[in-house]
Amino acid sequence: MRLLLSLVLLVLPTLLIAEKAPPLPDYPLKQIGPNSYLIEGPLGRPSAENQGFMNNPGFILTQDGVVVIDPGGSVQIGEMVLRQVATKTSDPVIAVFNTHIHGDHWLGNQAIREHYPTAVIYGHSKMLERVKLGEGESWRQSMLSMTEQATAGTQVIGPDHALEHADVITIGDITFHSLYVAEAHSDTDLMIDIPTEDLLFLGDNVMSKRFGQMTHGTFKGNIAAIDLALTSSSKNFVPGHGPAGGREVAEHYRTYLNKIRTQVTSLIEEGLSDFEMKPKIISTLGDFTNWVGFEDEIGRHINRAYLEVEKEQF
Repeated sequence: MRLLLSLVLLVLPTLLIAEKAPPLPDYPLKQIGPNSYLIEGPLGRPSAENQGFMNNPGFILTQDGVVVIDPGGSVQIGEMVLRQVATKTSDPVIAVFNTHIHGDHWLGNQAIREHYPTAVIYGHSKMLERVKLGEGESWRQSMLSMTEQATAGTQVIGPDHALEHADVITIGDITFHSLYVAEAHSDTDLMIDIPTEDLLFLGDNVMSKRFGQMTHGTFKGNIAAIDLALTSSSKNFVPGHGPAGGREVAEHYRTYLNKIRTQVTSLIEEGLSDFEMKPKIISTLGDFTNWVGFEDEIGRHINRAYLEVEKEQF
């Protein structure tokens, strides 16, 4: 009897955690191309208040079915995306693009797979490797913790088709071009260019009005990725987080990254440490100081750039 009770007590917390959390309310949908739609997530980090939703899921209507880009960080977010898809078409979702390994962008794959089991899920080859090595599960746990269980019920469903730089995928009547630069925001980041929609999904290589971490990337590579994006003829740019807009969205974030890297390089030559150069750099950043997450990330960004430049000099 005691053994049975012990087993029940061990299993019960797991069952409670596995119970699915409530749905995410619907967020506004806006059209950004002839056949393309976007749901802009709120600014900020994953939290109990936003239920983990803070990225920019999009979808494109093709002749053969729907293509979703970055369905969000939980099954609840993915289901919200599908509800919004249903307001525009009854066609099935037949493909998904995941821009990179960070789970706030792709754990919503689960909702797609549950409703459309044959949907193809694309991601960079390095992302597929990372998910297999357990990084997806780490992200699932992180989202649970940051949202105080608001993403409960989410399972790890990673991409199943690998993409590389310059791959071209035609789905129905629409062609999708993958763009990739190693060691940008991370070493898994794809950008998806859709010329006939005049539309480019940038993933976290670009952010707008909100800062994220640079822990898994480099300033040099991220700037190179933005330069690559700016060679596109598309006029509508969707960042990984924050408001979409024109090419200025990418140009503005590039300005920030370049300011940090350039000034860190100069101040290293003057013999300053990262913490000594921080106030000097902040004084030059203008409106960037008003972006969400600035106080949390600016010191880390300077430190990351410092280590990056220092490594290059030896």
